[in-house]
Amino acid sequence: MSFTREQVKQAIGDGLLSFPVTDFDDQGRFDADSYRARLEWFISHDISAVFVAGGTGEFFSLSVDDFREVVRLAVKTVAGKIPVIASAGLSVATASTFAQIAEEEGADGILLMPPYLTECPQDGLVEYARQICDSTSVSVIYYNRGNGVMNARSVQRLADACPNLIGLKDGKGDMQALNRIIKSVGERLSYVGGVPTAEIMAEAYLAVGVNTYSSAVFNFVPDMAVTFYKALRAGDSDTVRKISREFFLPFVDLRDNKSGYAVSLIKEGTKLIGRPSGSVRAPLEMPDAEESARLAQLIERARSF
Repeated sequence: MSFTREQVKQAIGDGLLSFPVTDFDDQGRFDADSYRARLEWFISHDISAVFVAGGTGEFFSLSVDDFREVVRLAVKTVAGKIPVIASAGLSVATASTFAQIAEEEGADGILLMPPYLTECPQDGLVEYARQICDSTSVSVIYYNRGNGVMNARSVQRLADACPNLIGLKDGKGDMQALNRIIKSVGERLSYVGGVPTAEIMAEAYLAVGVNTYSSAVFNFVPDMAVTFYKALRAGDSDTVRKISREFFLPFVDLRDNKSGYAVSLIKEGTKLIGRPSGSVRAPLEMPDAEESARLAQLIERARSF
């Protein structure tokens, strides 16, 4: 670990957060050389933290060995410039294993994904997250999405029980529920916007006190992603509206063509800008030629912002 708990909390609470894809070769194996080059490129931009092996990084399809390689290489490449956050999830036992690997390899925190498959009562979610938090000394950010959505009371209970819980990432987009959490739990946690293509809700997030979000499109249009974030924080509503209208709205339309395209389109984008990362692993699918052409047009448009 290169950063204290408080430093990680500050880093994820303000500034653009990057979520790199995970590079695979033409056989679907982790491509360390390509991934190293991607991370070097990422950290040359104005970002405050890098989240490796996250949703955009196909955490759900990585083996334990893949995961260890990804985290080890990320920590070595980033070299203490900004915090490195890895992921954990699925079950208490599996998530604890991932968390321990992340800690062993020097990550500064973990993003705790929802439990696998089953519907969950609130008390059970708190216990799931508590046990995983207790399994590691690194900072934990709870990802509030899918079948793992906690209400304000549960988030407060988890924060009270786990000193290393430092943040909550919203993956649902329910602003009323999120606002209740923020008003209830307050500055005890940092808050991150985390719906797919989070820029589309960035203004709503900012209105309830969430100053940052996860940017997947940073993988292929980083300059535009930074421009958008800076305009948002500066109150430049004209620039925010223009980029939203001309890039993010048509991107979301394209993303909604098929389940999983919130990841697949990002990988396609990396290929289109000359920084290919390989194909997604099953069960995801890559876009077809027509969809790729539409994405290429959006990338060209992004260069004008």
